[in-house]
Amino acid sequence: MKRNSLVLSIVLFILAAFAWAGWANFEYRKQARERLLAIAPQGELIANPAGGAPQYVTPLQGKPAPPFTLEDLGGEKRSLASYKGKAVLINFWATWCAPCKIETPWLIELRNQYAAQGFEVLGISADDIDRGDPGKLSDEKRQIARFVQKMQMPYPVLIDGDSISQPYGGLDELPTSFFVDRNGIVVAAQLGLTSKAEIEANIRKALGD
Repeated sequence: MKRNSLVLSIVLFILAAFAWAGWANFEYRKQARERLLAIAPQGELIANPAGGAPQYVTPLQGKPAPPFTLEDLGGEKRSLASYKGKAVLINFWATWCAPCKIETPWLIELRNQYAAQGFEVLGISADDIDRGDPGKLSDEKRQIARFVQKMQMPYPVLIDGDSISQPYGGLDELPTSFFVDRNGIVVAAQLGLTSKAEIEANIRKALGD
């Protein structure tokens, strides 16, 4: 009987240790994320002189777009640097984002309209990615791929956008877009759902029109 009690005590101690370790790891990651957010460049909304919705101004404007390398849905790595010489729209979105579903057809149409002039969209999924669980990761990729197929997105779609969100000011709202000119400089940014006309105006700015 005493032996059984001792074994039970040891098992409970081990379980408690694992629980504490899990909580401590969660708190560490939470605090690390908060520190990153505190030092990330934050944009601001300013009044639109033409009226209408406020304009989003990013501290990255006029500066080189932060470099990154991410995987596409096929596992191929793609870097922002490989698109130098093109005007690029970096679009952070997610499958669960309702405004993204409204915006995506505009991006498809505009991408096809301006592709011949050297314009490309990089769709960066902000959906959760669990690299520690291969089975879960596979399901997450399939979910993203279903969305891409349903919307017939013709441009590159990259995953794990949250891993590069901090240099871009964090993802406080989706969709969030950055317009990069042929020299890799951020010329405009948009936070949340705007309008097709505003997106097109920023694409033309990135193209140098």
